Amino acid sequence: MVGVLVNVATVILGGLVGLLLKKGLPEHVQKTVLAGLGLCTAFIGVKGAFSGENTLVMVLSIALGAIVGSLLDIDGALNRLGAWVEKKFKSKSASGSIAEGFVSATLLFCVGAMTVMGSINAGLRGDNEMLFTKSLLDMFAAMMLAASLGVGVALSALSILIVQGGIALLAGTLEPLLTATAVNEITCVGSIMVIAIGLNLIGATKIKVANLMPGILLAPLLSWLLSMVPILS
Repeated sequence: MVGVLVNVATVILGGLVGLLLKKGLPEHVQKTVLAGLGLCTAFIGVKGAFSGENTLVMVLSIALGAIVGSLLDIDGALNRLGAWVEKKFKSKSASGSIAEGFVSATLLFCVGAMTVMGSINAGLRGDNEMLFTKSLLDMFAAMMLAASLGVGVALSALSILIVQGGIALLAGTLEPLLTATAVNEITCVGSIMVIAIGLNLIGATKIKVANLMPGILLAPLLSWLLSMVPILS
């Protein structure tokens, strides 16, 4: 769990530094930085999207995930959480931006091969090297995101603790299930959501990305189910 805790700490640190930078940046600079980050985020998403091995898995995961997420109103729940946090922090920013920062950072930091394999290596073998590398990258990303999106980015450290900590603790059970193919499909579906985040950041769309999140859990399941049908695998 050492690697997970280091990752949590670096995101909090990066988020706090970003909040300090936010206070010293004029609004027009913040908007420009946000647009630049949006483009970079979309690029990261496009790269990751090519990890998938079966396009049908990606399509079904996004579609079914959107249905489940919309019925559960995950986006609404996160916005309510943002409103609660705003009261506690007495933030001058809108609650929506807190939720946006939390969701955007959560997906960026908790989706991808480094998250899954790094946590498994840490849980099974005590090998934290991959998570230490990820921690450094996440710290700088949190710094830049928090400078534009605020405290919600630092709060995503809780998501890292839950997701990566959970994978590390359950590594022995999950390893047989998280095959290379399953990890690739998770990365692909998550990356589609990262593209959506990038488009939201530059103001091109207003996609409720949080409502797509169940697709990440569906991806490995659908990959396994479709592999049982030769014509679809």
